[in-house]
Amino acid sequence: MSSNPRAAAPGTTGDADTPAATERRAPLMLALATIGFAVNFWAWALLSPLGPRFKELLDLSGSQQALLVAVPVIVGSVGRIPVGALTDRFGGRVMFPLVSVATIAPVLFLGLFGQDSYTALLVGGFFLGIAGTSFAIGVPFVNAWYPPHRRGFAIGVFGAGMGGTAISALTTVKLVKGVGEQAPFLITAVALAAYAVVAWLFLRDAPGRTVPTTPVLTRMAAAARLPIAWQAAVLYAVAFGGYVAFSVYLPAYLKTAYGLEQADAANRMAGFVVLAVLMRPVGGWLSDRVGPVPVLTAVFGVVAVGASVQALTPGLAPLGTLAFLTMAAALGAGSGATFALVARNAPPSQVGSVTGLVGAAGGLGGFVPPLVMGAVYGRTGSYGLGLALLAAVAVGSLVLTATVVRSTGRRRSATAHA
Repeated sequence: MSSNPRAAAPGTTGDADTPAATERRAPLMLALATIGFAVNFWAWALLSPLGPRFKELLDLSGSQQALLVAVPVIVGSVGRIPVGALTDRFGGRVMFPLVSVATIAPVLFLGLFGQDSYTALLVGGFFLGIAGTSFAIGVPFVNAWYPPHRRGFAIGVFGAGMGGTAISALTTVKLVKGVGEQAPFLITAVALAAYAVVAWLFLRDAPGRTVPTTPVLTRMAAAARLPIAWQAAVLYAVAFGGYVAFSVYLPAYLKTAYGLEQADAANRMAGFVVLAVLMRPVGGWLSDRVGPVPVLTAVFGVVAVGASVQALTPGLAPLGTLAFLTMAAALGAGSGATFALVARNAPPSQVGSVTGLVGAAGGLGGFVPPLVMGAVYGRTGSYGLGLALLAAVAVGSLVLTATVVRSTGRRRSATAHA
């Protein structure tokens, strides 16, 4: 399959594949994109499991540790805005290998030189954030390969690549203790390089993909004016932001609130991540069938209940564990449903730009809660108020979904069928 734009009609890229041929190739493209997302997210999350180790080795304060973990999240989130717009222009065929190769440098820097200095860790973490922008590549790439009635499930499957954070959680500390401090970084760098080669050789953009011709900044501004952009951004900041926040902060929370050992807390965090990952395609699949608005309404209701229960710091067995796992399932499903909403309501040529904005909101949404939780604990000696605030935000998101977002979807549907 050729990726030469001249092989297609003006304004498109790809060859003149038949719908049947496109349908046959779509699963392979989805699999390659999902693997690339997982590998890059694995790299993006390398510092989080090692936060307690760096705190002890470098005598960091709690706020310094939080900043160290947060820097890649911030950069990866904000970087999704331009990367999403660039993906609309150049396609995933170019952007996936490019981002993967660009991530190798900070991974190697951290592994070989950056672990003895807090400043070096911050610099390496800043550039490690490049890996987090891969999400804004995959959504428009996958979206173009699938018809509208299957995009929710397909994008949900791609979103399961966020399980790369679970790979990091399960392996990083063990590799450092069993092999050496450089091991997880060197292994991840090899994985990134291998994926970049495979993606360059086999990844192809969908036939007939619309290539915008307007400048990047113009397209970003136009996307920001779309109602679906800010509505989905708010919902994703809560759904995916909640997932990111727990995946980053849960080990510290469990260690402080319940006295768990670091390894036990990391394993429980990995269980949270795995369940959320598995539920993401389920949220997309349900959205294809009943619509994203009902799914999101249910999701935020479940999160509100789970956070309210956990605000009382119940025993881990069984109520606390049940509350966290229920929230994990809901947040995963909500993340999948949010981009099913984007796929339904964003213009095809602007999916990447909208994805960048929404993805940035999700990542930044994950940056705020750990800081709030740390501040609340520092003042009150309890995490209860922070979790109660999460419950209140979830209720607000439910109301927004059931009113404003539902109305936007109806207007979009009426316009499409006019």
